[in-house]
Amino acid sequence: MRKTAWISTLVCLAVLCAAPFATAGKLDDIKARGALVAGVKDSQPPFGYVDEKSNQIVGFEIDLMEALAKRLGVKLELKPVTSSTRIPMLGQGAVDIVAATMTHKKEREDQVDFSITYFMTGQKLLVKKGGGVNSAADLAGKKVASVKGSTSEQNVKKAQPGCTVISFETYPEAFLALKQGKVQAMTTDESILVGIKNSDDNPDAWEIVGDYISPEPYGLGLPENDSDFRDFVNLALMNMWETGEYQKIYEKWFGKGKKDYLPLTWKMELWP
Repeated sequence: MRKTAWISTLVCLAVLCAAPFATAGKLDDIKARGALVAGVKDSQPPFGYVDEKSNQIVGFEIDLMEALAKRLGVKLELKPVTSSTRIPMLGQGAVDIVAATMTHKKEREDQVDFSITYFMTGQKLLVKKGGGVNSAADLAGKKVASVKGSTSEQNVKKAQPGCTVISFETYPEAFLALKQGKVQAMTTDESILVGIKNSDDNPDAWEIVGDYISPEPYGLGLPENDSDFRDFVNLALMNMWETGEYQKIYEKWFGKGKKDYLPLTWKMELWP
């Protein structure tokens, strides 16, 4: 009996000692640090890119992170990520959150958690105008560029098994391969392709073609198993939508008259 009681006491002490560590979460870390560290793209207009005048990273996703940091009462720190580094950097704790055009896919749930969808788009093709490629069906026997770690790599191969996918680290590198004729198309989300096309000196030389290869709902990447932080982010996004703040940010980067115009045709998930 004494041995059993002694073991029970040790177990209780272990639980009590571990309790402070179990309850500490990302929200506490961010507030203690006084900064939200966000992983963002720095070469992908209009989502995240380096402004030539200010030499600062700006864009749609950066403005969303600014709004989130404001709600947390902390400053915002930005760390550039790519499609292949964003999940590892989040898992390693190098960033608190990822806002980097990341599609919420089931298979990624094993590595990170996601917010509700904050941007909806779909995968298409960017090609040279008049080059003979009008859809994924035309890619048989051709080379198509994408980026490492993106869902686009697998999606285009499923849509056209006869194509050869060549993956690059960044979208500018993939676009350069297209301009140099090393590939006959590049593929990613339509919203990204609009920015890539319009970044060229001669945007009319390129066109975005085909039906959606796949739907691409973007979610903010979050650390696994931290429901307090995830709930905070989700409620903040819903509040931005309900107050019209989200729509103002969207119009700033994608509204009528903007270079990267994309009409807002979807509605954010709102919890009752």
